[in-house]
Amino acid sequence: MAINPAIRLAIKAISYSDVDMKKFYKVQRTLQTIKSPKINNRFYKMWDNKIVSGGREILTRIYEPKEKTRTQLLLFFHGGGWVTESVDTYNRVCVNLANHTGCRVMSVEYRLAPENPFPDGLDDCYAVAHNILSQPQLLGIETSDVVLIGDSAGGNFAAVISMVIRDIGEYNIKKQILIYPATYNIHDDTSPFDSVKKFGTDYLLTSRHICEYMDMYVTDKACLNTPYIAPLLAESFTGLPDTLVITAEFDPLRDEGEMYAQKINQAGGSAHVHRVHDAIHGFFALDARYAHVKEAYRVINAFLNKE
Repeated sequence: MAINPAIRLAIKAISYSDVDMKKFYKVQRTLQTIKSPKINNRFYKMWDNKIVSGGREILTRIYEPKEKTRTQLLLFFHGGGWVTESVDTYNRVCVNLANHTGCRVMSVEYRLAPENPFPDGLDDCYAVAHNILSQPQLLGIETSDVVLIGDSAGGNFAAVISMVIRDIGEYNIKKQILIYPATYNIHDDTSPFDSVKKFGTDYLLTSRHICEYMDMYVTDKACLNTPYIAPLLAESFTGLPDTLVITAEFDPLRDEGEMYAQKINQAGGSAHVHRVHDAIHGFFALDARYAHVKEAYRVINAFLNKE
């Protein structure tokens, strides 16, 4: 079924906001913190852990599922255009992720742009991944149990870290889950992807805002064409983990995410795309009772079950 006409009209109205994210991002962060649902710790087991790297502490938050049915650790990187959101605002997402997969989840509080542009946030995420992979026994897991996962900008980080780990050759990531990831570096009218042109104005996440987020994240434009910003620009897609890409039908980032999976398959790897129909960017942050979120969890669990 298509998006409800009333909801469709509301989404379109919100999408035409003239807010300049470069000026508004601090307010956006505050609003996200205020509106984020509060999680009662009495009913969920979670705790904070700090990882030291380069003389600084990186906050991570670990979530135990109500019933642990898998040994895998989901290393999660939150979305927000590299500019907004936090471990706190993603509490509900990570609690749901743990409880609906039966996996332990570790969420990373990486530094945000524009105060900390590329590669600062990426460095934080890699530092956490490196720490876990080099000392998996501290969490009672095997290196092969670590699954990289993220949504939107966090999906970008997961894809990039898989490439960094492959390029360094020190560890081996078995699986990654990318939820409507950003994988390319152009999102204006010159984009080669139809989804940017078709869904870049009326579906909440606009192409204008993607461009603004990218401008804040990549302040040194000489870096814009590196695959560590835009994974689709990589020279090789071999040696990457088994990959699940979940996209939303009415998302400007849809086609580039699906193209990334296609590149892995063309290189002889294993990647599966699941497009959630009638969904828009950001749906995974909704309550787990929503049909689109339930569908995503069915696909994620099937992927985690696959040997």
